[in-house]
Amino acid sequence: MHLSWQIVRLNLKETFSISYGNYSYRDALIISLKKNDCLGYGECTAIDYYHINLNDFTVDLQRIQSKIESHTTVHPNEFYTLLLQLDVHSFLRSALDCAYWDLYGKLEKKSFLELNSIAVNQLSDSSITISVDTVDNQIKKIQQSDWSKFKIKCNHFNPDDILQLAQLQNDIALDSNGSFSPENCLWLQENQLISNFSYLEQPMKSGIDKYSVLKASGCANWMADEDCQDSSVLNDLQPHYRSINIKLVKCGGLTPALEMIRYARTLGFTVMIGCMTESTIGISAGAVLAPLCDYADLDGANLIANDIATGNHVVKGKIILTEKQGLGIELV
Repeated sequence: MHLSWQIVRLNLKETFSISYGNYSYRDALIISLKKNDCLGYGECTAIDYYHINLNDFTVDLQRIQSKIESHTTVHPNEFYTLLLQLDVHSFLRSALDCAYWDLYGKLEKKSFLELNSIAVNQLSDSSITISVDTVDNQIKKIQQSDWSKFKIKCNHFNPDDILQLAQLQNDIALDSNGSFSPENCLWLQENQLISNFSYLEQPMKSGIDKYSVLKASGCANWMADEDCQDSSVLNDLQPHYRSINIKLVKCGGLTPALEMIRYARTLGFTVMIGCMTESTIGISAGAVLAPLCDYADLDGANLIANDIATGNHVVKGKIILTEKQGLGIELV
């Protein structure tokens, strides 16, 4: 097995504005694993508010390259045991894990869905992100869109704007990226109109002392993002959050995400498969978990002007799963 990598710049179609800042591009680390003329791909992007430095990851890759390349081809679950031993960041571990699932499926001539006996009965539409803006501009974008579900970004608490959005006849979620205060959240979860939002994602900055004010039984369907990094926190989150956002780079890849979904179900959580702003490589990996989830937020590649791959993708909110082997990823 041969390991290679490259860093590419993904230019965004328009400025992406959230509470953490404004972004016109994302740099992405693309992982390739090759064996017997089969290529598997994985991806992670540089996210400043997660303190991700892709140059650090390339140093890690040089350190672990020989261990990965000398490893025999085994089931991805066994390969993940090796990844855990290599002591790398969850973002990089995810890219390696996804690349291996893609490669393994292509070697076995089976799709990820076949390998994991995942039936595709009904797929939720993906939401499209509406960046931070005036509420009038956000509503205009909703009205002009041909998508059916929307995630509205906000960077401060404005009850008038929030109530105006809550009264629209659209499927809308609210994502403040941690910009609300405990007092704001108390107001939200006690206001019946807030139940019109499909969910309210990561209302405050992460930390148990802050999310302790959140009540899963209130009017707000609180969804944990930064507060939900992996399965170890789910029991603590249960009294406070009704829903969780699973992102592969947060939990470390497809392998732990599968287990995380199973465990979250036993605790009664509703589950979303989410993404970063990433190419179709990253979206293809997340999309194969969509049949197991209640919500999907897989619009990352739709925000990019220079996508670098084909595979599973989203068209006007509809998740299109390829029947190709592995994760179905091919570079363009």
